[in-house]
Amino acid sequence: MQDNLNVVVAQSPAELVGPSERLAWLETSIRSIGERGADLIVLPELFLTGYNVGDTVDEWAEGRDGNAFRQIAGLCRRHDIAIHFGYAERDGEHLFNAAACIGKDGAVVATHRKLLLPPGFEANHFEAGRECRTFEIGQFTIATLICYDAEFPENFRHVAAADLVLVPTALAAQWEVVAHKVIPARAFENGMFVCYANHAGHENGIDYLGASCIVAPDGRDLARAGRSEQLLFASLNISQVKAARERLPYHRDMKKLPWLKAI
Repeated sequence: MQDNLNVVVAQSPAELVGPSERLAWLETSIRSIGERGADLIVLPELFLTGYNVGDTVDEWAEGRDGNAFRQIAGLCRRHDIAIHFGYAERDGEHLFNAAACIGKDGAVVATHRKLLLPPGFEANHFEAGRECRTFEIGQFTIATLICYDAEFPENFRHVAAADLVLVPTALAAQWEVVAHKVIPARAFENGMFVCYANHAGHENGIDYLGASCIVAPDGRDLARAGRSEQLLFASLNISQVKAARERLPYHRDMKKLPWLKAI
């Protein structure tokens, strides 16, 4: 089994309207990856609907057996790539800010419902998720945290067994410290890779920061986007996780603190 996982973080344009335009953009982007041998593409929060879309999110929400899932599964099979994407999940009368990963064979590998909803659009439209699970691609154990989830160190500690955390986000321009400081710190303090996928441009009054990134377990940027649409590429090697945790054994030593419960 290969030691490397070749990832692409897609900083998609926020101006795309609705699932049809967004799926068309995704198909074109996957073709442009060409022969670079990517294993996984990571897309932003609520990629399928757009983030700041108000009540329209209810119209575009769908279940895990919906049309968009079928189209993405087809892309995975045709291009031999796994796709991780944000979407609005409808489950009966309930609506969630969710993310899913579909594997190269077109099967759903994992789903995640956002745990913490900031006030405003999200709190007005979605219910909070209640669990966070890991999944496997190759030798990598992977977890998902969506945007605000990743700003709490407790959530990263909860998935401390992961080698890679995927973070779809919709980060506005005024929160630059999160992309440039907080996310690298989370990677460093847990000795894990982090893929942070944001939108680019403007959407209904929101100016997105961009600044999507792929961060190594030592907190260094392997790739970092600017403000515009961009595809980031990196090859992640599992040995870097082991090396980082041996050099700085934060997880082990944290358990020695008398006022903290062991993970």
